[in-house]
Amino acid sequence: MGSVSLRRQRHGASDTCRRSPRIRLQVPVFIRSTDSSGIAFIELTKTLNISATGACIASTYPLRADQVLQLTIPAPSTTQSSTVPHETPPISAKILRQESAGDMRLFGIEFLRPLDE
Repeated sequence: MGSVSLRRQRHGASDTCRRSPRIRLQVPVFIRSTDSSGIAFIELTKTLNISATGACIASTYPLRADQVLQLTIPAPSTTQSSTVPHETPPISAKILRQESAGDMRLFGIEFLRPLDE
């Protein structure tokens, strides 16, 4: 069996069963939440892929399944204009699954409201 087949079996779904297609896109994001010990944190990380309904993100923090996160995308602060926000409004997401990748953890998250709404 190839690695794609194993990955699909492990995660329980193929790309054809998803509600929206994933795009391999690294977007910087701030994660705001609490770790598995209940301590609040903010971490600057990135998406590994993203869709209208969810994303895969990397984090060094231990998080729990079904935990809700707040994601914001930082905006460049090259201008001193008050019309350009320093970050996007928060996007709420829930953790669906996780796997280890060295000292990082990869989290599959689902947005509580799809981005295309």
